[in-house]
Amino acid sequence: MIPVSDVDRAKDFYQGLGWRLDADFPLGDGARVVQLTPPGSACSVSFGNGIAPGMELVVKDIDAARTDLERRGIEVSEPFHRDGSKGKLVPGVDPDHESYNSYASFKDPDGNAWLLQEVTTRRPGRTTSPLAAYGSEQGLADALRRASEAHGRHEAQTGQTDENWPEWYAHFMADEAAD
Repeated sequence: MIPVSDVDRAKDFYQGLGWRLDADFPLGDGARVVQLTPPGSACSVSFGNGIAPGMELVVKDIDAARTDLERRGIEVSEPFHRDGSKGKLVPGVDPDHESYNSYASFKDPDGNAWLLQEVTTRRPGRTTSPLAAYGSEQGLADALRRASEAHGRHEAQTGQTDENWPEWYAHFMADEAAD
């Protein structure tokens, strides 16, 4: 979350870079937040006015993320969410676990603020491109070549054709991208 002096000017700047507009909404009391994502990126930038600066992490399960951080000795806030009828932040996880609406926060040893945001289902157009993992179409093509070569070795070792090759490729590429 980056505080800016002119939200529209910042929005125009980032959209001028070809970044996808994900969100632009008022938070109440004159505050506003905008989120944009660079092409092919798994990371977005959020900015606005009337917001606290900090970095945001998207998690699938806010309770599991909090538990993991606490297990690691990190002090994490209780969960909170935005009450749609009041537009205010209220204690607890969103009762319906609506995506983009439940949060928790923590700080690193230098006092930098982090915000966890629960996203159970991404909105259309907000999925992560495989280019985020492989960097370019050429990088993706190279990964497919590596998967093909590894699969060829797999078939040679088993002595038979693997009819399940799409799943094999997917597993190989997911493991490789995670490293």
